Amino acid sequence: MNHKIQLGVKRVLDIVASGVALLLLWPLFALIAILIKLESPGPVFFLQPRAGYRGERFRMWKFRTMVLNAEAAGSGYYVGRDDARITRVGKILRRFSLDELPQLLQILAGKMSVVGPRPGLPYHVGHYSAEQVRRMDVRPGLTGWSQVNGRNQISWPERIEKDVWYIDHFSLWLDAKIIIRTFWVWLSGEGLYGARDNFFFSGQDDIPSPRGGIND
Repeated sequence: MNHKIQLGVKRVLDIVASGVALLLLWPLFALIAILIKLESPGPVFFLQPRAGYRGERFRMWKFRTMVLNAEAAGSGYYVGRDDARITRVGKILRRFSLDELPQLLQILAGKMSVVGPRPGLPYHVGHYSAEQVRRMDVRPGLTGWSQVNGRNQISWPERIEKDVWYIDHFSLWLDAKIIIRTFWVWLSGEGLYGARDNFFFSGQDDIPSPRGGIND
């Protein structure tokens, strides 16, 4: 099966998988929304601009796991395992990646895919090299090759290198392997939090790290 046909099949599978998941999980969505509102004032969802396919900007949705305006307090965009800004409900959501579930809507809408590089922050894109920018040659994913090979425990250059490797070696079989490995990462909590870093650039402390944090 050639590359173009596989991408077409991948999109069909994305629509079917996200549509079925949304139908089955809507009671869980409702329960999570209620728990978030009961524990902490503020919106149910955390919205953040991201760079998607070919750099197109979109707002990524997640269930809110932290206190309101958390990015303006404490350690900013970096979030550690025992960060006091994470709510009790948020700790559970993060541990099992349930905060990512609203992205199923964006998969259905064609902004994301089940498998692909995680969507980056728009201001990071301006710092990509010509090779690194290739990570946006496919739709960003709910899970991906770097997510099942180190996740937040590897540096951003390593994560992007793995994303580009995925694009060069894409196949439906590779997507299936990533999805299977994602279940282990999900159950084990592997790589959920990592050490703090400053994105790509040493000495540029004004660039907050998204590793394991608010904007993962």
